[in-house]
Amino acid sequence: MSEKPSVLFVCVHNAGRSQMAAAYLAHLSGGAVEVRSAGSAPGDQVNPAAVTAMAEEGIDISAEKPKILTTDAVKESDVVITMGCGDTCPIFPGKRYEDWELEDPAGQGVDAVRPIRDDIKGRIVALLGELNVPVAIA
Repeated sequence: MSEKPSVLFVCVHNAGRSQMAAAYLAHLSGGAVEVRSAGSAPGDQVNPAAVTAMAEEGIDISAEKPKILTTDAVKESDVVITMGCGDTCPIFPGKRYEDWELEDPAGQGVDAVRPIRDDIKGRIVALLGELNVPVAIA
């Protein structure tokens, strides 16, 4: 049996996009993927509009805390996805790197965050297909 694939989502503050992506991947994979998220300059808290938008999807991220990006987190991940914020990430051979250009939800209300959330969900479903992991929950 092969090991679980591991994915790291990175954005500057680790307070919106990367938190939503990590929550969707954990939720939709049913735990079949090891999920991490981090930021180069973590915020104080997860964006409240992101928390609300994800709660609308039945996913609770209210207890999540922004985390600092570490070299180990990159080293331990198979796939590293940055969130269109020009973050510098340590580069290790054999890793898959992607940059998802997404609008930054910082300072925006839930109405502005919903389309970002929905874009992220679509990308997560596609990523699960690429990783050959079935979507566990529709």
